[in-house]
Amino acid sequence: MPRELTPYDIDILRKLAPECEDLICNGSRTEFRSIIPPVANHYSTDEKDFENRLNRLTDEELEYLIEQMRTGNESVSCISPFFFSILLNIVTERLSKRTAQELLSIYENDEGCG
Repeated sequence: MPRELTPYDIDILRKLAPECEDLICNGSRTEFRSIIPPVANHYSTDEKDFENRLNRLTDEELEYLIEQMRTGNESVSCISPFFFSILLNIVTERLSKRTAQELLSIYENDEGCG
């Protein structure tokens, strides 16, 4: 069953992309099922903008998103390697190198995109 964003997820998405109004992907016309891909693929204008948006997250929100990636609820496979490297750097700096290595494994093995 596809993931439906919780109110907490929506709060995080809107924190990262305040311009997000309707939670609908313009390309597929379906509801967003993840947080990071829409921010990377629909709202960020470039890598620096993506980095600035991710830096709005608290460590607790960042850890929450990583836990969602661990369980397969948050997909990152459809973001570009450039944007993923930014996410990886932020996780390394703010959380740990071990968590970043785990995130890299998730990225390489993720088959879905939400």
